[in-house]
Amino acid sequence: MAGGVKTRRLIGGLIAGTVTGLFLGDDARMFETAADAFVKLLQMAVLPYVTVSIVASVGALNAADLRRLGTRGALVLAVVWTVALALAFLMPMTFPSARSASFFSTTMLDRPADINLVDLYIPANPFFAMANSIVPAVVLFSMVSGAALIGLPRKRVLLDVLEAASGTLARAMGFVVSLTPYGLFAIAATTAGTLRVEQAARLQIYLIAYAALALLLALWVLPGLVSALTGIRPREIFASTREALVTATIAGDQFIVLPLLVAACRELAVRHYPHRPQMAAMPDVVVPVSFNFPHSGKLLSVSFILFAGWFSDAPINPIEYPRLGLTALLTLFGSVTTAVPFLLDLFRVPADTFQLFVASGVVNSRFGTLVAAMHTVTVALLVSCAATGGLRWRPRALARFGAITVVLTIAAVGGVRLAASVLIDPYSGADVLAAMTVDRRGDAIVLPAPAAPPQPPRQGTRLATITAARMLRVAYLADALPYAYVNGDGDLVGFDVALMHRLALELGVRLEFVPITRRDLERPAGATLLELGYADIIAGGLAVTTTRAGMMQLSSPYLDETFAFVVPDGDRRRFASWDAMHAAGALSIAVPDLPYYAEKLRARLPLAHLRTVQSIDAMFRLNPADTDAFALPAERGSAWTLRYPQYAVVVPLPQTVRVPLAFALPRGETELMTFVNTWIDLKRRDGTLDELYQYWILGRDPTVLRPRWSIIRDVLKWEDPAAAPVPASRHPAS
Repeated sequence: MAGGVKTRRLIGGLIAGTVTGLFLGDDARMFETAADAFVKLLQMAVLPYVTVSIVASVGALNAADLRRLGTRGALVLAVVWTVALALAFLMPMTFPSARSASFFSTTMLDRPADINLVDLYIPANPFFAMANSIVPAVVLFSMVSGAALIGLPRKRVLLDVLEAASGTLARAMGFVVSLTPYGLFAIAATTAGTLRVEQAARLQIYLIAYAALALLLALWVLPGLVSALTGIRPREIFASTREALVTATIAGDQFIVLPLLVAACRELAVRHYPHRPQMAAMPDVVVPVSFNFPHSGKLLSVSFILFAGWFSDAPINPIEYPRLGLTALLTLFGSVTTAVPFLLDLFRVPADTFQLFVASGVVNSRFGTLVAAMHTVTVALLVSCAATGGLRWRPRALARFGAITVVLTIAAVGGVRLAASVLIDPYSGADVLAAMTVDRRGDAIVLPAPAAPPQPPRQGTRLATITAARMLRVAYLADALPYAYVNGDGDLVGFDVALMHRLALELGVRLEFVPITRRDLERPAGATLLELGYADIIAGGLAVTTTRAGMMQLSSPYLDETFAFVVPDGDRRRFASWDAMHAAGALSIAVPDLPYYAEKLRARLPLAHLRTVQSIDAMFRLNPADTDAFALPAERGSAWTLRYPQYAVVVPLPQTVRVPLAFALPRGETELMTFVNTWIDLKRRDGTLDELYQYWILGRDPTVLRPRWSIIRDVLKWEDPAAAPVPASRHPAS
């Protein structure tokens, strides 16, 4: 009866919190402090409890029991890991064919984090490990201390103290657990009020597939396996663990309920095996120790690697699944956020898909925590039974479990596949580029070619001439995506175009844009256009080079680009480092008609064959069999892959090469140069350059988000006008 009351209170708190969050919307953030405080209270006594419990439980064993526990525990873990990975490898069966690409991401420049298992598991200073919640190191220290206690002749004295300490900490945890309904209310209110539907829109298929497989694993496969091997029915398992499962799932943290899981497993062991008193002590050892091994929730995250391969049109061959599973087991001893980028790189899946993994964590972390908690219960019960001889070989029960599992798996995979066929959107990266615009507050025209001014301007008077004629003439490179290009409506747009619109607005003049080619720019003709007044400024992602600096004045840099390569999706690993490219030998690399790039490549890759191409668009029309890579900055290369999603951008490590961008101005125009440089500095300081970078380079729409939908605002219309967001244009040039 008490358990039913607790469950009703938990569900009541969860429902009340969800309703409150939906009612208040963004205002539900007021409960965030209470939610954080509740989680910290749960964490407060967990690590001391784990330490004391392991030392006492291991110390109470004899050497033979400890060896048996280790060998049989390893076997149980291997079985559970195999089951979890098998479900993860079913993920590709839920997806139709698709491909994608994305804007530039600063994660391209990040060095993959090293996984240091020594620092993670071996505590040079156990007190530092405890203070910093390095759980694996704390568990190893506790295991070693408990093992050392086994042989002491008077260990009972210390065991009594440790058992008393364990009981004290358990009572402290019990007090905190009594606050769970209120904590769940605060967590649910904050989540329901602030989680935005658009956060999950792009990942809807993966979210559905992951949720389906996680629920199948947590609600049937793992408890069903326990039932088939021990006779403990799933209903009993859920009855004993429901408070812990609900708390862990809503909070998204398994660690905080470890004491509850230990108590539940101990209760089940006593109830079903009263004639094996030693079994009741096993969960105190198994639960904390198993926490430090990869759990089924982590292994289910391997499905994201398969999803990312499908999403980026770089699918992983099923032949590679055994290697993926083994590698994942080793890397997932550390953090999931460290393991996933490593696995993406190892299996040649575009690294920028890691952002999707981070976004999916908003929802999937809850399902993953549910799986992790049930994994802990499953391992604790199976290992405890295996170590004490309580496992039962029941062929009929196992056959029934297998048959039901197959049917439910087919239903889950088929259902998700059906949902995917309805919900999946076709690739639309190029459409995103075509839809991007700039805000035109003044007059602007695009001429087919430069037009001669009425008379050549006198040197040194260009700024005065521009303001007097109320006209700024801008020459731009026509293939300078994303700095200058034509969108789907036939309008000239881009990072530099938006900047020029802002410059013209602040000068109070009209704009004339004229296209030029890269060949014109590299010849004296480019300088002549400026000096004779055909153009006042040249824009369009103009890289600063010594050759250009000798022909024309260059403004202060307004942006830095990163030297990179655009390669077929499956070849990313060959270009991941300069050493790898050296080892590849005579690579064929296409280079824009820019001597600076060619010189940099010849210096770093003397064996490479370089092919000069007049336009970037022409690069992507080359025969892939004849060209291994295109040398392009990562920022603009990422934009081009939106049009050609079968390619990916790779920034070779460890040394990154930066290339500054600037505007070209006529020589001898000191006043104009000073004005433009001062204006660039002002735009950097007032946030304009950063806003444009977010929109045109990173692809983030700067529109001010509307408040989260809520009953109080959208149904009852109780909106405070003073708190309403000011509508903002989606155009960063506004």
